[in-house]
Amino acid sequence: MPRFDDIRLMRSRYLRGPNIWTYRPVLEVWLDLGALEDYPSNLVPGFPERLTRLLPALIEHHCGVGERGGFIQRLEEGTWAGHVLEHVVIELLNLAGMPTGFGQTRSTSQHGQYRMVFRARDEQVARTALAEGHRLLMATLNGDPCDAADVQRAVDAIKAKVDDCYLGPSTAAIVNAAVDRGIPAIRLNEGNLVQLGYGARQQRIWTAECDYTSAIGESIASDKELTKSLLASCGVPVPEGQVVASAQEAWEAAEDIGLPVAVKPSDANHGRGVSLDLRTREEVLAAFAVAEPEGSDVMVERFVPGQEHRLLVIGGEVVAAARGEIICVTGDGTSSVRQLIDSQLNSDPRRGAQEEYPLDIILPDTDAKLQLELARQHLTADSVPALDQSVVIQRNGNLSVDCTDQVHPEVAHAATLAARIVGLDIAGIDMVCEDIARPLAAQRGAIVEVNAGPGLLMHLKPAVGAPRPVGRAICDHLFPEDDADLPGRIPIVGVAGTQDTAALARLVAWLVGLSGKPTGLACREGLFLDRRRVDARDSANWEAGRRLLVNRQMEAVVIENGAQTILADGLPYDRCDVGIVTDLGGAEALAHYDIQESDQMVKVLRTQVDVVLPHGTAVLNAADARVADMAPLCDGDVVLYASDVNAAPLAAHLNAGGKAVLVRQDRVVLATGTSEVFLPGMGSLAVWRQRHASVSVDSLLAAVAAAWALGIALNLIGAGVEVFDAAPSASSPSFALPV
Repeated sequence: MPRFDDIRLMRSRYLRGPNIWTYRPVLEVWLDLGALEDYPSNLVPGFPERLTRLLPALIEHHCGVGERGGFIQRLEEGTWAGHVLEHVVIELLNLAGMPTGFGQTRSTSQHGQYRMVFRARDEQVARTALAEGHRLLMATLNGDPCDAADVQRAVDAIKAKVDDCYLGPSTAAIVNAAVDRGIPAIRLNEGNLVQLGYGARQQRIWTAECDYTSAIGESIASDKELTKSLLASCGVPVPEGQVVASAQEAWEAAEDIGLPVAVKPSDANHGRGVSLDLRTREEVLAAFAVAEPEGSDVMVERFVPGQEHRLLVIGGEVVAAARGEIICVTGDGTSSVRQLIDSQLNSDPRRGAQEEYPLDIILPDTDAKLQLELARQHLTADSVPALDQSVVIQRNGNLSVDCTDQVHPEVAHAATLAARIVGLDIAGIDMVCEDIARPLAAQRGAIVEVNAGPGLLMHLKPAVGAPRPVGRAICDHLFPEDDADLPGRIPIVGVAGTQDTAALARLVAWLVGLSGKPTGLACREGLFLDRRRVDARDSANWEAGRRLLVNRQMEAVVIENGAQTILADGLPYDRCDVGIVTDLGGAEALAHYDIQESDQMVKVLRTQVDVVLPHGTAVLNAADARVADMAPLCDGDVVLYASDVNAAPLAAHLNAGGKAVLVRQDRVVLATGTSEVFLPGMGSLAVWRQRHASVSVDSLLAAVAAAWALGIALNLIGAGVEVFDAAPSASSPSFALPV
C-alpha cells in the first residue's frame, strides 16, 4: 500500500454570515489532495474498515444518500479524501458536544483541488476540529497506529477550545432562544457580551444581565446587609444578623442572636464561604476564618432551618425554582472520606469542572468550607468513617432539584417583591424554608440573599426534575411577543452587483432617510451615519456593514455587498427587508475564488435573494433573464425593474399580478399587474438626467422599487429623487439638499 503525503490545506476562510453555502457561518477550506486524487476510499486497502472502527458513529451520517448509513455507503463505493475529511471533522464536533449536520465538498476547476466547508459556530473551535480531523484522517489512510484514545485526545482538544471560546451556558441559552424567535445575535467581545437585534432595536445581554438591569440594583444586591435592611423595611422576612469585624465579634454576635447561626461573606455569591447551623464557639470562630477571604465583610445571621431554594425572577414573575440538598457520603468501614467522595460523588456524570455540568467536582484538599464541615464532625479527609456512618460534605450550594411547580403563590409574591425592592429585573432569590409549597411566615422561612446576574444552569440542567426554558423567558422579557413589529429588526436593504451600485445605495439611503428614519449606509464611497460620511474608505465590505448594525442610533441601514464580500466573508446580516441584484458582472476579478464566467455569479449573488425575509422584497433587474430568474428563490415578494418595457421577463411577471418599475413616456411607472401609475412628484426622465448624469436610469428604477417595497409614500419618493445630490463633496454631509 502506498504511503500518502498529507492533504494540503491550501487556505481557509471563516465565512461569518450568509454565504454561497448556507445561511449560517461556516469554515471554508481549499484542499489539494495530491496523489490521493487517484485513490478514492475504496482503492485504499482496509481504509473504510479502519475509519468506521475508529469513528463508529459515522453510520449516523446520511450524506447525499439521504438516509442513515449513507456516508458509509459512499465510503465503501468510493469517495474522495476531501469528502471524508468533511465527515471526520463533523463527527469530532458532534463528539465534542458541538453538533453540526451541515458540510459540503465540491471539486474546483483545478485537478485534485476541492472546496470543503462545514458548519461552525466559532472560528477557533472550527480550526481546531479541522486540524484534529486532518491528523486522524491521514493516520487512518496510512494505516498508522490510531485508536479510541487518539480520538478522545482530539475530542478533548476541541472541548478545551469550546471552553475557551464559546458562550457560557447561561448566555448561550438566551441567544439560542432569541435565534429560535428569529432575532439576530452579534457577539460583541470574546466573553458573554451579546447584542440581540440590530441598530436602534437591539438589546444587550451579559450572561443573565441585560440593558434593563439596574446598576444601582446590582450594587445593592452585592451588599447583603443593605439588601436585608431594605427587604425588612418593606415587610419581607429576612434573618436578623449583623456585620462583624473579627472572629471574637462573630461569637459575640452569635450569642446576641442566639444559636444556631450562619456565618457568611457580605458580598460573595454561589455559596462561597457560607457556613450553616453553627452551634459552638469553636465552629463560629472557624467559620469566620472561612468567610473572611471571600468578601469585604463578614455577617452573622440567625440560622434558618430548612432547605435552601433559588427562585429565578424575570420581569416580575417567578419562572423557575430549584431546591438544594445536603450532600453526604456513607462510610463502608474501609475507605477514607476522600475516597468516598470520589467513589460516591465525583463519579456522578453530572459533576464536572466545566460550566456545562450542573454539579461541581468536590476537592477536599482545597475546599476550606468542606474541611470546616468535616472538623465539626471530628473528621478529616483522611478519616475512615464506620460502616453506614453518614458524613455531611456540603450543606448548601447544591441547588440541583427543580421544584418550580411546587412554589406557593405567597412564596412567589415574596420573591418578586424582593426583586422589585432591590431594583432588579432579573434576580436570583435565595430563600430557606422547610417546604416551598407553604407560606414563609407559617414556617419561619426567610429570604437570605438577592443575586444579580444569576446563573441559569441549575434551571437548564437540573440534576433532578424537568429543565425550564429560562433563556426563552429572558428573551421574551427583552422582546415581548405582543410587539407588533418583528422583534429586534430594523429595515435593511442589501445591494448586490457591479453596475452603479454605490450611487444606487446612496439614493436608496437618501429616500429611506427622508421617510424619517436615521439611516446608515455602507458602500464603496464610504461609511455614512444619517447623511454624514464618517469614513471615506471603501466600505462595501462585511466589517463596515457590521459597524452599522451595532450602532444604536440606526433605525435603518443600506449596505452594498459585492460578490467579493459574499465569497470572502458572507453577508453582514442574517436576513434583510429588501435585496437588490443589479447584474452578474465582475467574474473576471474573482479567479481567486474559482469564478471563471458570469453564469457562475448566479450562485454567488443569489445569496442576497436567499436572505430576504418573508415579508420583504427582492428587487431584480429584468434586463438580465438570469437575474430575473432568481425570483423563485425569494421568500417574500419580487419587484422587477427595467428601462426597456419589452424586457422578456416583465410580461409574464406582470401577467401573474407581480410588481415592476419601468419607463413609459419618459416617466417612471409603477406597475402592479395590468395597473400602472406614474411616480408622483417626478417629471420627465430627460430633465432628471440632466441634473443626475452620474446616476443611471436603471439605478433610479431599482431605488424607486426598493423605496416602494419599504412602504415609503410615493409622493415622497418622487420628490426625493428629484432633489437627490448625485455628486456630494467629500467634506459635506453626503445627502445634503442642494443650496
